[in-house]
Amino acid sequence: MKYFFGAPVLAAALFAAGCATSEAPAPEAAPSPASSVSAFGIAVSDLETSAAFYRDTLGMTPIATFSLDYMEEIVLAFPNGGSAIVLMEYTDGKDRIVTDIPNKIVFRVNDPTAFAAKIREAGYEIVRDPIPSEAVGGAIVGFAKDPDGYLIEILPKR
Repeated sequence: MKYFFGAPVLAAALFAAGCATSEAPAPEAAPSPASSVSAFGIAVSDLETSAAFYRDTLGMTPIATFSLDYMEEIVLAFPNGGSAIVLMEYTDGKDRIVTDIPNKIVFRVNDPTAFAAKIREAGYEIVRDPIPSEAVGGAIVGFAKDPDGYLIEILPKR
């Protein structure tokens, strides 16, 4: 499945997904220390496999793709908004480490147990089932891994 949108369409798509704002701060206003993350990108070893995981398993929606000289990208977001994730597959032939990188992506979901079950049913690793953790005051915390080994932290919505 291929999508392609130019930068103006991506900006509109990110705005519609709740990932961007059309309001620019006044020139004399100082930047707010409490801004939000619109999107973040991770390098992946197989763009279609990773896109399928985030789309079919986690329920994200592709909102844009980019085909650049050195990489292919797919931007995904949840239908109800929030930060987007940019999956990047480098195509320039340079060696890059894209698996088992010590990072995590945190997801807040309505039902952490069902979210983890869907990941498990899709054949991906559950590192820790979402259960209360004494280390963080009894809060429910779970962990899974995506196709490249990125740690997925599973927390309940606040």
